[in-house]
Amino acid sequence: MDNTPDPGQAAVLDLSQHPTAQKFVERCCAFFEEVEDLTPGKDLESRLNKEYGPGNPYYEDFCRYIKQGLDEGWVAETELKGRMYRRGKIALPSARTRFFSITTVYMESNDEFAGQYHQHPYGEINCVVQLDKTAELQGMSGWQGAGWTSPGPGTHHYPRVRGGALVALFFLPAGRISYKATPDMPQPIAI
Repeated sequence: MDNTPDPGQAAVLDLSQHPTAQKFVERCCAFFEEVEDLTPGKDLESRLNKEYGPGNPYYEDFCRYIKQGLDEGWVAETELKGRMYRRGKIALPSARTRFFSITTVYMESNDEFAGQYHQHPYGEINCVVQLDKTAELQGMSGWQGAGWTSPGPGTHHYPRVRGGALVALFFLPAGRISYKATPDMPQPIAI
């Protein structure tokens, strides 16, 4: 019998218990209306950083809600490796969320730290919420501070953090994520 914990573990948040989380999901749904037909990848990452980066109302609201959610205890509440690496499922894909899931991952390390290796079958849209101004998340295109990463369909990697604490707020088309990929597998042609 395999006693390895499920890498995708984290209970789905009961939104009825968290009024701020309800407002946060409504804001995410408005964002999804704008990006639902865009394909994750390098081009979308560039567009998100240009049009939806720091200073954009969506980005600023996401950061504010995530920080408030950390204080209220509804962001990244399930420990994966102590308090430094946690995950929380805010919402599963539904018609309301344009079939995106909403997940939060808290990562904290001054040195480079790698989380669970995973694959994005349909890609990912990831908002980097810095809790420390020096914190960075490594995406497929390199290190990113405040802003966005958007790994394309089929890509796989270790999520890595350095320089402090951040929350990776990520939106998965159809909620698809796989923990079956391995680092030796080839990346898709278009990353």
